[in-house]
Amino acid sequence: MFDLTAFQRDLLYVIAGMDRPSGQEVKRRLEEAVGETSHGRLYPNLDTLVTEAYVEKGEIDRRTNFYQLTPAGQTALRERRAWENQFVDIDDPPEPEL
Repeated sequence: MFDLTAFQRDLLYVIAGMDRPSGQEVKRRLEEAVGETSHGRLYPNLDTLVTEAYVEKGEIDRRTNFYQLTPAGQTALRERRAWENQFVDIDDPPEPEL
């Protein structure tokens, strides 16, 4: 997962929090947090996640695809969270130094 960009990691988190979202649903949810995202940025990055086997792409209808995490994507998110937690423990923040 360390070979992914921050944007691609954000896409994984968004997809993980939704039930088989379309690309447009992923775009809307991501834009709520980070602002405008172009189609030209979104879809190539979704395709990279599919190629890397973190995300599966399926067909809703002839014009609309859905995305969902694969087991490899779920594992990657868990491993990333464990790696982050060794540096930052949000549940028990350190006391500020004076």
